[in-house]
Amino acid sequence: MEQRFTEVSAAVESLLAGEAQAIQHLSQTILPQIPRVLEILLPHRGHVIVSGMGKSGYIAQKIAATLTSTGTRAVYLHPAEAMHGDLGIYMEGDPTIILSKSGASEEILRLIPLLKRYRSPMIAITAKKESELARHADVVIDIGTAIENDPTGMVPTTSAVGSLAAGDAIACALMRAKGFSKKDFAKIHPAGQIGRNLLLTVHDVMTPLENVAVLELENTLREIVIAVTEKPLGGALILKNDGILWGLVTDGDIRRALKLDKSIDKILAKDIMTTEPRVITEGAYLGEALDVMERGRSQVYVLPVIDAHHRAVGLLRLHDAYRA
Repeated sequence: MEQRFTEVSAAVESLLAGEAQAIQHLSQTILPQIPRVLEILLPHRGHVIVSGMGKSGYIAQKIAATLTSTGTRAVYLHPAEAMHGDLGIYMEGDPTIILSKSGASEEILRLIPLLKRYRSPMIAITAKKESELARHADVVIDIGTAIENDPTGMVPTTSAVGSLAAGDAIACALMRAKGFSKKDFAKIHPAGQIGRNLLLTVHDVMTPLENVAVLELENTLREIVIAVTEKPLGGALILKNDGILWGLVTDGDIRRALKLDKSIDKILAKDIMTTEPRVITEGAYLGEALDVMERGRSQVYVLPVIDAHHRAVGLLRLHDAYRA
């Protein structure tokens, strides 16, 4: 059993080492091609078509999705289905990114003359830079050796990683060249936590001050417990007379205080509060607030919200940030 585990570990290490080498090779071969790739893709206002057969097809679908989600309209074309009507997605001049490890897949080669009819510039991602596909392509991105690093040497592993990284590199280059920003990303990702983090502000999600337990330094633990029971948000804000935040008492602080061998009428807010809690401004984006709440070694579940003058305006719960 131990010998079997040693063999398995060696196979895994060999696979990962081969994939790492593929990325290193790609970093050298793709950079000289990026200017030409941008020359083809950057000014184009139609769709970028991405195609591949078999496992390369799955990678091509991911590349098309990445391009689309980062501001470059792209669609996946199955090379076999192209012969049965899917060529209708093309407008003249639409560029094509074609993935083929061998550069000799029958379905891909049958596609090439048809693409020439559409005057489609071709960007080939392949492990065979002398292949038939490479010979017809306008740009060839060499992903390196065709040798796979799985135990059989046949499963698309190393080549798949290289192809995927090449697609990511193209998307990255286009994003930088277009000045694609987080705000641009948010516009096309309105749903899910990513969209919420980039579109919503703390003000949109927080509990306003009137619904938060608010106390003073001299309030007792008994009064604190009553206040957070009436307004159960996970904590109470300790404020000065002018509304400036002085401290925070959380449910955890209350539980720890109750363990003390001391009357709850003699334990005061100033004794148990956090005097310099993490805070966030109401105009900050939700993603910024989550970074503040989750950074460091300890996560916080409630976050005081302040205005530009450090006056408390509300409380943000981690639960509400994720439920927004």
